[in-house]
Amino acid sequence: MNAVARGNRKGPGGLRTYVVGAGAVAAVLTAAACGSSAASDGSKPSEVTTSTSTTPSTTPSSSATPSSSATTPTKSTTTKPIDDSGAELCVMADLKFTVTDYDAPGEPVRHLMLVATNKSAKKCTVHSYPVVTLGDAKQPAPVKAGEEDEPLVLAPGDKAYAGVLATGGHMDTYTVKFVTVGLGSPGGETEPEPPVKVKMPVTSFQADDGQRITYWSGTEGLAMRPVTSS
Repeated sequence: MNAVARGNRKGPGGLRTYVVGAGAVAAVLTAAACGSSAASDGSKPSEVTTSTSTTPSTTPSSSATPSSSATTPTKSTTTKPIDDSGAELCVMADLKFTVTDYDAPGEPVRHLMLVATNKSAKKCTVHSYPVVTLGDAKQPAPVKAGEEDEPLVLAPGDKAYAGVLATGGHMDTYTVKFVTVGLGSPGGETEPEPPVKVKMPVTSFQADDGQRITYWSGTEGLAMRPVTSS
């Protein structure tokens, strides 16, 4: 306002003083316009922005809410299967042995079938092949070549089968009047039990050094096929 008042005076320097005063007023007006434009462009002052960003939220987070399903214990309904391979080896007292003639009536006895029945009240396992001695042979009948050894688990009352070939067309034929059967010692874990005599299906029959025995099988057919097909 003082600059404007001085500009109204008459004198040699009056015009100059007026011009300077007008420039000062223009500068003031420009600054005011700039300030107004900055305020009207929609931006917020920095102190407002900072205040807004640092305001703590009072709304609880959904992720902080404990899950009831995560803490609820579950009950397993899985049952453990029975493992038959854990059955103990059969001993002589567990089994009852019988021998039958597998040949047609009237034919010479050449094929025999040995049956072992589990007479105990528990499961037990037979391994390998039975120890079968025909009469006065110097050693038990050898196992039939090419057969497979599969442990056989017998439940109470179950049967295991083995085939016996008495003569194989070889030499040194002799008369058989009794048969002994044992279990041997599969794997050599224990000492073999003494064999027992088994009732003969006939009074006597002929055997030779071609005699053979098969591994224990779960069916009659599997036991007899190796010795009847030769």
